Amino acid sequence: MKVTLARHGGLAAAIHLRRPPTVVDTDALPESAAAELAGLVAAAVPGTAGEEGAGPGRARDAMSYTVTVEEGGRSTELTQSDTTMSPEFAALLSWLEKHSAAQ
Repeated sequence: MKVTLARHGGLAAAIHLRRPPTVVDTDALPESAAAELAGLVAAAVPGTAGEEGAGPGRARDAMSYTVTVEEGGRSTELTQSDTTMSPEFAALLSWLEKHSAAQ
């Protein structure tokens, strides 16, 4: 499974334009970390948790995040923002930011 995190907008929007997306590939992770990531992704998918179809909200300085999950030839895109983020998506986002530097 390959998980990509892209950030959009926010107060530091200009900085994020030059920053490449965060990419985490489970093939490069220890088995326990790959399983943890798979569980976080499953929890964050709309319909299993969070608000389905939540838009970016109305905060002008809010960041929005797009997580793309590629697995088995399928691609799933999850998008949430600072103002509408579910706890499950926040946990996934935090994990990705923490573990992307380790790769």
